[in-house]
Amino acid sequence: MRYYARKTGYFLLTLWAAVTLNFLIPRLQPGDPAEVMVRQLTGRDGEIDPTQIEAVRAMLGYADENVFVAYWKYLQQLAQGDLGVSFTYYPFTVGEVIGQALPWTLGLIGVTQILAFLLGTFLGTYAAWRRNSRFDSFISVGSTFLGNLQSFWIGMIILFVLAYELGWFPAVGGYGYTTPGWNWLFVADVLSHAFLPALTLMVTAPIGFILGMRNTMVQELGGDYIRLAQAAGLPDRKVALGYAARNALLPTVTSFALSLGVLMSGSILVEQLFDYPGMGRLMGEATSNRDFPLMQAILLTTITIVLTASFVVDLLYGVIDPRARKSR
Repeated sequence: MRYYARKTGYFLLTLWAAVTLNFLIPRLQPGDPAEVMVRQLTGRDGEIDPTQIEAVRAMLGYADENVFVAYWKYLQQLAQGDLGVSFTYYPFTVGEVIGQALPWTLGLIGVTQILAFLLGTFLGTYAAWRRNSRFDSFISVGSTFLGNLQSFWIGMIILFVLAYELGWFPAVGGYGYTTPGWNWLFVADVLSHAFLPALTLMVTAPIGFILGMRNTMVQELGGDYIRLAQAAGLPDRKVALGYAARNALLPTVTSFALSLGVLMSGSILVEQLFDYPGMGRLMGEATSNRDFPLMQAILLTTITIVLTASFVVDLLYGVIDPRARKSR
């Protein structure tokens, strides 16, 4: 129980730090966000009404001069689920806008991350088992090469070849002309639109799992318990997969949550490239329109998702490896 209590305390402390930074960073930036928003409405040469600036500043939560009072009100609004009003999609609230985009990103990232974990773990395990072979060299060198490529550049090639040249998949959007609903026609339409963004992410997503699993398992294969199992006459396949791979899998499970943040950051450019209706495209629109409430909410949502995934993995790690619960 002490292990789980400690992990829960770390999670709550980190989440509080993320919420606090999300409150402080926009206030430390030069300029007045309220004035910028009013200037966009009135035009560059238009006259600015101070009352409009005060109204927008109150909407953004900057009306209180005392930062501690503003911080307390900010926490109260978060507890009530009030993230403010989106400037880009006014009069819709930030929560409503994110609620429409978040399922698209979670579906794309979730499926991609799980497939990358399974594929990367399998390829890394087989490469370590067949270490110093042609397959091991090909996987190691190929993973290192692909890991240096940018997902945006990969997406442009995939978009040009599979969408424009061959016409096998739709180029942009989340779905076509089908009516949204829980029917096979709409599901097939959504999957066809999500294939190219998912393929773009899948080119680089398994690399960390491949190299991590391969290197960790090679170290495990040199352990004393492996030599003892081999001396006992156990088959090499059982020793490699039943013993070494099982222990080497533990660090890979931990990296599953850490790589989620990298994958979500990479999906921002990919979703903008394919005009996919997720958080990435929403972040681009919020940034170009200087929609500060929406940018704050997207950043906080992303951090919360990554922290929650890391927290769940930490709890599962204690279940998978009992030594973690007993270590001081």
